[in-house]
Amino acid sequence: MTQEPLVPEDFDVPRELRSARFRLEPLGPQHNTADLNAWTASIDHIKGTPGFDGWGWPPDDGLSAEDNLVDLVRHADEFDRRVAFAYTVLRPQDDDVIGCLYLDPGPRPGSVAVRSWVRADVAELDTILRNEVRKWLSTAWPFDEVVYAG
Repeated sequence: MTQEPLVPEDFDVPRELRSARFRLEPLGPQHNTADLNAWTASIDHIKGTPGFDGWGWPPDDGLSAEDNLVDLVRHADEFDRRVAFAYTVLRPQDDDVIGCLYLDPGPRPGSVAVRSWVRADVAELDTILRNEVRKWLSTAWPFDEVVYAG
């Protein structure tokens, strides 16, 4: 199945969002160890985050580093093909992975389905991240509709 690009070919996909409390950059293989540590330490918190109930991720038993790497390579490939966009959420002072943001095709043409999670130890960032990402999507992206879980 060939996926259609989520954004027009001439759209310059944002590579970063900076905030006082976090920084976004495209998720990729270079984040493997920190990403794996972030989500495996917060499985219950993530499963309780809107958009992840019944999604099948994260797996209760975690993943091996190799399997997580395969997942990150897939996300990077989707980003390159412009069919979905996954961003890692980094703590600005040390670039430690503290969460993730997913932009996937929405229910209608021109729409985007959005999910995000943060580690349990920075749970207070859930709302901050959602609010900042909503603003970013409305000002820097070409979507007609944003469907943000929760």
